[in-house]
Amino acid sequence: MSNTIDSWPRSRIKGTGSYVPARVVTNDDLAKFVDTSDEWIRKRVGIRERRYAAEGETSSDMAAEAARRALAAAQMNPEDLDMIIVGTITGDMPLPACAVFIQRKLGCREIPAFDVAAACAGFIFALSTGDSFIRSGAARNVLVIGVETLTRITNFDDRNTCVLFGDGAGAAILSCVENADDGLLLSTNISTDGTQSDMLQIPAGGSKEPLTHEGLDARRNKVFMNGQEVFKVAVRRLTSASQACMQLAGLTPEQIDWVVPHQANLRILNQIAARLGIPYERFVLNIENRGNTSSASVPIALNEAILDGRIKRGNTVLMCALGGGISWGSALVRI
Repeated sequence: MSNTIDSWPRSRIKGTGSYVPARVVTNDDLAKFVDTSDEWIRKRVGIRERRYAAEGETSSDMAAEAARRALAAAQMNPEDLDMIIVGTITGDMPLPACAVFIQRKLGCREIPAFDVAAACAGFIFALSTGDSFIRSGAARNVLVIGVETLTRITNFDDRNTCVLFGDGAGAAILSCVENADDGLLLSTNISTDGTQSDMLQIPAGGSKEPLTHEGLDARRNKVFMNGQEVFKVAVRRLTSASQACMQLAGLTPEQIDWVVPHQANLRILNQIAARLGIPYERFVLNIENRGNTSSASVPIALNEAILDGRIKRGNTVLMCALGGGISWGSALVRI
């Protein structure tokens, strides 16, 4: 599914915000209880450290703080919001949605608040959904969030995955715009291939496999990932989705100022850069000190690059991510 500039009103990102927990966990910290090393992790994925949520700190806590910062950046108040859409697979509880708790913590009025579950692609899916509501005229200001507390669903017996994940939240205020003078969401492209659903999943805890003592002992309620297969699919799908977004917007790789990708693996990103023909120096990277924060990785990196001045007003930014489903997506925005 794709959204392009073919009618008004359109969307723009009016403000961004992010939050990461205070607790820093280095590779050496992990090596104290996992069969791994700093050298192995850095060489394999490029991560040096990541953040872990504090005891009692929830996804909605982190998301609400990121949202407050995005609202402040947009010079808006919670009552200005018409909708909250949250990309997450680690909500506070199975029911209700994480967005509901965020709505309450922000003090919003009665508006739609719901989650989308596309794992690492969650923020892109939420952004595209919010854009569709604005394009239809059903909303003017949509709070879009990507948040994960992945360390609560990490299998620390699996050294191939447990070294990857960190916690955090990123948010963006998507607002209605009647002309292109103040930035614009140029295009989005999202898709899913359900035949590859076994590559990245949490097997137990749903209607197919309710939790049992045996399932808990076998870590069936934790993330399982076929890393090698996901690697190959990620390179192919993120490249094609990014190319589709540029084509929809009528832009070439030379016209892209920055790429903000899902922070999963530096080797994946190197290959995507080569295939897209966009210099690697134009990729916004924070994987070294954030790790893989799934749905939160793109909005955290976007906000940090805006705050440190790399991404400036008028820049054209390509975002892309791939997650469970297998689902993938891209978005092209002029800041």
